[in-house]
Amino acid sequence: MSLPPEPPIGLLAELTHRCPLQCPYCSNPLELVRARGELPAETWCRVLDEAAALGVLQVHLSGGEPTLHPGLESIVAHVRNLGLYANLITAGVLLDERRIDALAAAGLDHVQLSLQGTDAATADRIGGYKGGHRKKLQVARRIRAAGLPLTVNAVVHRQNLDQLAAMIELALDLGAHRLEVAHTQYYGWALVNRAALMPSRAQVERASEVVDAARVRLRGRLVIDYVVPDYYARRPKPCMGGWGRQMLAVTPSGDVMPCHAAAGIPGLAFANVRDRHLRWIWDESPAFRRFRGTSWMPEPCRSCERREVDFGGCRCQAMALTGDPHATDPACELSPFHGAMMQAAERESGATPPGFAYRKPARALAVPSTLPPAKAAPASNSSRC
Repeated sequence: MSLPPEPPIGLLAELTHRCPLQCPYCSNPLELVRARGELPAETWCRVLDEAAALGVLQVHLSGGEPTLHPGLESIVAHVRNLGLYANLITAGVLLDERRIDALAAAGLDHVQLSLQGTDAATADRIGGYKGGHRKKLQVARRIRAAGLPLTVNAVVHRQNLDQLAAMIELALDLGAHRLEVAHTQYYGWALVNRAALMPSRAQVERASEVVDAARVRLRGRLVIDYVVPDYYARRPKPCMGGWGRQMLAVTPSGDVMPCHAAAGIPGLAFANVRDRHLRWIWDESPAFRRFRGTSWMPEPCRSCERREVDFGGCRCQAMALTGDPHATDPACELSPFHGAMMQAAERESGATPPGFAYRKPARALAVPSTLPPAKAAPASNSSRC
């Protein structure tokens, strides 16, 4: 009998899928949970009790827009009472001084605020919310005035990546402690909008240079996290620290998943907190055990010296691009799909971008088809990823 897994570090609590913004890169699934299907605050508090007993240290309150959940303050207070770290991930446009003070008083530890650009015209067009950028800047300053640490989340893509240097200066001006520059990850709504969002290789290379220079110049003033795009990579990232290793996500309706995009893998049945204890779900549920560790891996991943570094990369991306969640992540240069992935990026980034398919419930959407494999796997003298 195998030993139980190590406890998770963090819990991503998606309190709601409701959101006033309509960002075309949203990581929420295409099928959004409606308000009537959301867990009430008392159920979330019971889930948090189970999470603390399991070993979770950090709770990331997200959505959608978590400030739309009527029990947010009581949930934050419960996180604090359990001695866990409470982080709010928000678009900010529904916050005011009274609400920020109430959340701080309830025990909120940190706020991550998303920005879609550095000017109102760009940011409001991307977010699909008129007046949103101006409101976000006001809220950022109120967050800092309340004494709360602030991280600015900047999801970047071809339509705002040239503003990166200005985004760094804006984060400084807002008093942020950290800036997370995250290239769009192409799942859910972002996959639908991939052709409108895919940056060019030149944009990506320039962005890396901007970040490298800023990290040196701003050392001790601003921490900059940088998530590079998979479509121009040679090696995959350890998605969520590895499947079922460090994080778990609970959806607004209570389904528990190893990552927020795992619902895109057909055939996985996710246990629900209404029916099962969180410890059983983490330790025993088939969905968490499916890609945990390395025994599930095919070649060349199984014999790769990096198999316990990247843990096979992203299963959701493998499914989206190849139709097989067991396949080698196309971000790896040894995947037979790697060349087609790069070609798709170069083709789409070189074409005129189409209009956005904004994030809205009940839409009929065209999702890019899986990539055709290359005629031959990349030449290599090694079977290692």
